Amino acid sequence: MTTVGVIGLGDIGRGVADSVVRAGLDLGVCDLRAEVTDLFAASSHVTATPALLGARSDVVVVAVVDDRQVLAVLDGADGALAGMAAGSAVVILSTVSTGTIESAALSASSRRVDVVDCGVSGGPVAAAEGTLVAMVGGDASVIERVRPVLDCFTSLVVHMGPLGAGLKAKLARNLVQYGSWLAAYEAQVLAEAAGIELSKLAEVIRASDKLIGGSSRLMFRETVAPMAADTHPGIVSAMAGGAALAHKDLQAALALGRSLHVELPLAAMTDARCDAVFGIEGRAATGEDR
Repeated sequence: MTTVGVIGLGDIGRGVADSVVRAGLDLGVCDLRAEVTDLFAASSHVTATPALLGARSDVVVVAVVDDRQVLAVLDGADGALAGMAAGSAVVILSTVSTGTIESAALSASSRRVDVVDCGVSGGPVAAAEGTLVAMVGGDASVIERVRPVLDCFTSLVVHMGPLGAGLKAKLARNLVQYGSWLAAYEAQVLAEAAGIELSKLAEVIRASDKLIGGSSRLMFRETVAPMAADTHPGIVSAMAGGAALAHKDLQAALALGRSLHVELPLAAMTDARCDAVFGIEGRAATGEDR
């Protein structure tokens, strides 16, 4: 039986640990807070240090908060790597810098321990349900070896590329999330100034997103470069038409904002970059597809 160690029992780590138990794998946990390790006293082996956890684990999952903590729990005086056997593996879930992933992998390689970076999306609810979406970076053979552990707490695992690629994909995914929250905030600023009830706006946005898709709607091309000259005319026409409608709608929103003395910097930026978003930058400037 694979023995899994989870370091860090916050919202994500606790969900991962629960999922490992549900999958029937042997679990060990480590966290500085007794109130969270006590929750696993009956279902797992609670260790006092990451080194002790590493010594009993085939796969160590790191779910701490930041770069400093990742390096401390892996490569510190009592870090997990100090106790891990050759051929074991570390899966880093924490959203940290690529330099931290590389540093951890370098330390691990000297002990013949493999490292996989695994950005996860879905939040605490998905973690609790074992349905996180995983963006994984690392050697394919290592990922295959730890796949039974990943499958415990995920609904989708995508190998994004070499070590660090999972984290880079997670950072890009986060950009979509935080950017969409800014867009929602700016929309609320405009709506509130116009006398619209924000709860009603939220209701219609949630309902319409189910029909027209969210922020990933236009993420179907293999590159963000302007569409090539040999792109099918139908696709170019559709994208040019979409951009024209977007410009019209954005300019109407900006005009409303000006009438209400509300600044909408994101809307202005989106209007300025809209042709690039639709892949027709350059074409639209000459009116070729309008």
